[in-house]
Amino acid sequence: MPTGVAMRDVRRQLFDAAERVLLSEGPSALTSRAVTDEAGCAKGVLHRHFADCDAFLAELVRDRIARIEGQSDALVAAAGAGDVVDRLTRVLTELFGSVAVAVVGLVVSRDTLRTRLRETTPVGIPVLTEATAVVASYLDAERKAGRLAPEADVGALAPMLVGTAHLLFADRLAAAPGTATVHRAVAGVLSGVLPTPDP
Repeated sequence: MPTGVAMRDVRRQLFDAAERVLLSEGPSALTSRAVTDEAGCAKGVLHRHFADCDAFLAELVRDRIARIEGQSDALVAAAGAGDVVDRLTRVLTELFGSVAVAVVGLVVSRDTLRTRLRETTPVGIPVLTEATAVVASYLDAERKAGRLAPEADVGALAPMLVGTAHLLFADRLAAAPGTATVHRAVAGVLSGVLPTPDP
């Protein structure tokens, strides 16, 4: 983009460009130059809006976290209806079928980025930690609705579900697992706490 041409919603354009670079080239390719080239703007644009590349990447990750946390209320409100395994299969597929897996790789690969993210995610791995909290809230709502066993340990089940899904989707160069594979994994994790169907 030529100098002097206004960019609308600069942050969103830069975030979208960063996600495209992340998906196509991986975390090691994510530089300020790569992002601004992908966005079609001068390198200085990024530095006018963010202190440095790590500050930009921290905001990119926080934006992704906000999207994940934004799903929580709707998911909890859906508790009590539909099939629990089907719903979690969809939620986990949407979560990890997107750029989230690549963002996790980015967080894991950059110590300086993780240090910045400790301000908002003091423990655990950012993105995975927040996804686990969202899944735990949903499982708790389903337990309260009587659709999981009263003794179901949602604090243990949620990280098991998120960790299992992350492993299924972790190889960004391989084909994503099919719905049946994710469904089978979710059903396996929840097998001891789902009600037994009537004969």
